[in-house]
Amino acid sequence: MATQPAWTHHDAVQPSQLNGRYHRTALGFFLVIVVAHWAEHLAQAVQIYVLDWPIPEARGVLGVPFPWLVKSEWMHYGYALVMLAGFLLLRQGFTGRARTWWNIAMGIQIWHHLEHFLLLMQALTGNNLLGKPVPTSIIQIVVPRVELHLFYNAVVFAPMVVAMILHRRPRESERTGMNCSCALAYGR
Repeated sequence: MATQPAWTHHDAVQPSQLNGRYHRTALGFFLVIVVAHWAEHLAQAVQIYVLDWPIPEARGVLGVPFPWLVKSEWMHYGYALVMLAGFLLLRQGFTGRARTWWNIAMGIQIWHHLEHFLLLMQALTGNNLLGKPVPTSIIQIVVPRVELHLFYNAVVFAPMVVAMILHRRPRESERTGMNCSCALAYGR
């Protein structure tokens, strides 16, 4: 008689569970990814503006031992895609004001993702925007890349945090539409 494997496809987390019983855990995991990425950009900013490192040498925390990471458009695009996927997958768990703020963050991330897709396509084809010597995003034409990515991360992160705070402290009308246990007990 064949034995059943310890893990089957029935054990997989379903999308409804991701925005239900696992929403709080998934949001925490997503937040860790976002904060780790933020830390990389902040470390790079410190390397440039505090330690006075030349921009090519200022590669964040992981980029110092692994320089190819910072130079890989695939890595940057992959992160932008993971962020967008996180926003899309976790969106249904939000209600009311929190959903509005989540949508704002997601909308900005959609644009950020498109910018990284443009950079990736240039890196793959060797045809850079406006004949620039390196892959260049649209906004990067007027704002340097380091500062631009600090800005993008800030304008995605801020409404995301607002959404998470409002999600944890919903109004009673918002709480009734929630399928997760993210709301604090005392509510609002």
